[in-house]
Amino acid sequence: MQEALPPDPAFPNGGEGGNAPPPAGQILTGRQEHYLKRELIARQVRDEITELNSPTALQRFGSPFRSEYGEVAPVDSELPILRHIFVHHVRNFPFLDQAREKEFWQDKLQVFLESFANKHVSSSEDRLEETKRRKLARKCEKLVELMMVSGVPTASGYEERIQFSEMEVVERGANDKGLLVNMPEGHAINGWDVNVAAVRVTSIKRTVRYHPHAEFLIRVNQEGKEGIHVGRRYGEFVKLHRRLRTEFPGKNLPPLPRKNKSSTSSWFSSADDDNSSVSSVSTQGTSLPDDSGQTLAPGGHQRSVSRSSMRSSKSPRVSTDVSRETVLYREEQRVSLRAFLRTLLQNKRIAESKAMEEFLIAGPIKLNEEEMIDVQKRKEMDAARIEEQRKFYEIARQRAAELDVYMENFRRDIVESNGLTKLFAEIREKSSIAELSPQYQKFAEWLRIEVAATLYHLFLAEDNSPELFAQAKRIHGLVPYTLLKNVIRIANPAAVMSGVLDLFLAQPFGSRSLLQRIFSLTLNDSIKDFQKSIASLTAKVEDSTLSQKLKSFADADEVIKNEIREEAAAEDVDIIVAILRSELLSPELTTEQIGKVFNGWVAWNHAVDNVDLEMQQGAQWFAHMKQLLKLYTRQRDKAMMLSIVEEPATLQLFRDLFTIFYEPLVRVYKSANVYSSITDFAVFADDAIGVIESAQRQDASADPNQTVQAFIDVCARHEANFYKFIHEVHLHDNGLFQSLMSWIEEILDFLRKGPQGGKLDMNALFQGAVGVGQIDKDVALAEINSLIKWHEDRKRWHLNKTRQKMAAEGTANESIPGTATFKGSDFGLDEGDLEDLTISDEGSDASDEDEEDEELDDPIAVERRRRTKKQDQLRRTAGEPVKPEVQEILKLTDPFVVMLRYVLAE
Repeated sequence: MQEALPPDPAFPNGGEGGNAPPPAGQILTGRQEHYLKRELIARQVRDEITELNSPTALQRFGSPFRSEYGEVAPVDSELPILRHIFVHHVRNFPFLDQAREKEFWQDKLQVFLESFANKHVSSSEDRLEETKRRKLARKCEKLVELMMVSGVPTASGYEERIQFSEMEVVERGANDKGLLVNMPEGHAINGWDVNVAAVRVTSIKRTVRYHPHAEFLIRVNQEGKEGIHVGRRYGEFVKLHRRLRTEFPGKNLPPLPRKNKSSTSSWFSSADDDNSSVSSVSTQGTSLPDDSGQTLAPGGHQRSVSRSSMRSSKSPRVSTDVSRETVLYREEQRVSLRAFLRTLLQNKRIAESKAMEEFLIAGPIKLNEEEMIDVQKRKEMDAARIEEQRKFYEIARQRAAELDVYMENFRRDIVESNGLTKLFAEIREKSSIAELSPQYQKFAEWLRIEVAATLYHLFLAEDNSPELFAQAKRIHGLVPYTLLKNVIRIANPAAVMSGVLDLFLAQPFGSRSLLQRIFSLTLNDSIKDFQKSIASLTAKVEDSTLSQKLKSFADADEVIKNEIREEAAAEDVDIIVAILRSELLSPELTTEQIGKVFNGWVAWNHAVDNVDLEMQQGAQWFAHMKQLLKLYTRQRDKAMMLSIVEEPATLQLFRDLFTIFYEPLVRVYKSANVYSSITDFAVFADDAIGVIESAQRQDASADPNQTVQAFIDVCARHEANFYKFIHEVHLHDNGLFQSLMSWIEEILDFLRKGPQGGKLDMNALFQGAVGVGQIDKDVALAEINSLIKWHEDRKRWHLNKTRQKMAAEGTANESIPGTATFKGSDFGLDEGDLEDLTISDEGSDASDEDEEDEELDDPIAVERRRRTKKQDQLRRTAGEPVKPEVQEILKLTDPFVVMLRYVLAE
């Protein structure tokens, strides 16, 4: 009997498809078919990608690679999935389709890849850390699995996935995440709710005179504690940034916003605000305003007062006043510093650091009445800014929604067979947007609104928008567009790159090329640096025999390494212990040496698991041993890479790859007169800067329709030049873009229709195995149902986790104005499969967070952090359903792979 799955409102089908009886003559339901197919494909993909590490993998791949076993037919390939992807989606890529089978694929690429595989460069297991190759392999594995599961259908036609939909999506009518992150209150990040709430002026005496300085008042809330305010000058933000760089060496920190002394004008209508402004000015006595409009009282007492407020105070107050212009001192700097702090706090380790804690809570202050008024003004300014953003997005969304009918027609045209080819053929034929078909003109109109919304979001809507806009404006002012245009116009890129290739790749009289010498010099320097560190650690270990044995392991054959790794895993001991006591490596150790190693291992575990200093000496000694092994491993990696660089095939492969990809682009570049578009871009940048500056000067009460229209108009003024550039490139592409579109459509055809070799008959596979007694029917069905239950529980767990995260962060939809034009199903990717990929990616990305180079840290602290990170990962995945172990259905692997070969071997 199949297990009944409980209904859930988030799963509209509630397991009914899994419990519905199978069609006549079949054993498996549509849902059982799918998840059996998915499990077997996932395991096959993982095995094939792992097999690529073998030096002989390409020989068993089939054409175009040579093989010692003779010609490998597609139905005999041991890597059917990767062979299919390579033959149909890699080899026929428009640039690579001209590469010759023997000269490029066999004599260069195959030689290079086999040489690399034979070097056995260290893996994540060797170095106790995630390598980039490991992460890339994991991503590729999931993408290939998605492609095969979605693209290869089952024969019955009843295949069904578990569907889940978000039931509590909050439509806010704006980019909610961006708006709520900018809210002044109630946005806690890793335990800190921080807002740069106001700005005051302090007076510091230097020699004779008092000098005014801006001080940013930061409101800090921590859970379970009373909120406080602290005052920090810009220089203290600079010191925080420097201290974090010292505390977290090698970590990418957000850049500190540049000093910005500009003020912002706004209008407020509060009567109390008028009273307070007049009162604060009228009691100042002989105070004098500084250049920024701030007023300093004698003795250094500071007040934040606008020039307009002082002018108004000279005349009698009129009770009918309903609004007053107020200059908010250093307002742009305030919001950019708030963005800077909140970006820093998003990193958990930085949020928990001593530097951040001292910056946020040291020296709390009490705000006076005038400062409280300034806080309220800034809060009103934040509210006005957020309301303006809401209105902008709402108006832009309404305008985009008017185009929904046309966008649906456009989507249908693209999704249909050869839709992309038809689109680019029209771009090639029509010289202006006005000549395009109506649906393509509407797409251009929709795109205009999207680009306008993106410009507004980047340069006006965010806390860090002033800083980003200032950087963009600065870069634009520095670029010599006219000179750049003339250089590109006159230069012959083909001749230039040909000369560069000859300069770097030429091998006079058979000697090494310049490029090889550069790589060799760099790698040799790295090897020497490692040797210095190794010599230092060897001296600390004080036992040359132990050091030599670790080096023997680093240089040993992969078979010996694997045997020692398996022994360490089986006996649950550290790899260092397994290496040093192994008889497979020389030299052999004495009983006293082995005892010292065991004692060091025990001390190491004790020191890592406990913060106290017991057994510190033995732990440090064992830590030096672990570092020494890592350095020997990395030194060997560099030596292997050096030997690859020295091989002639590597140099020839580099030259061929460069030529294959560069020459077609050069032809397009020359025939399309790309240089003329440089002036067009410069004019667009000037125009956009003017519109953004005008929007910045507008009052918060300005008509949002005018703001929206201004950004749309700037895009409309330059879309003709942009289209001209695209048209010219496609008109003179010599068939390159048409080939690219054909290549993309071949992939889409596979995803939508499946391979030409047929479909996977999972019921026939299952029935055949049951008929010959290969598997136990009831046990196999129970395992399939347990996998279905696991997938459903996992989706429900992810849904609940997402809801909780959105509730904690106050976020909802993150769509910018307009609507989602395309869906995964338009391209043959099932939404359920995409959801599974999303869940897997989130779990993988969570384990990759906050990685940095920690080589110079205390090894015990590094190991402690590594274990803490592992515990954090376990906490993040707390409650995640555990995948059930399956054994019976794995007996179907061999016949399934045979069927898969025939399906994929067209």
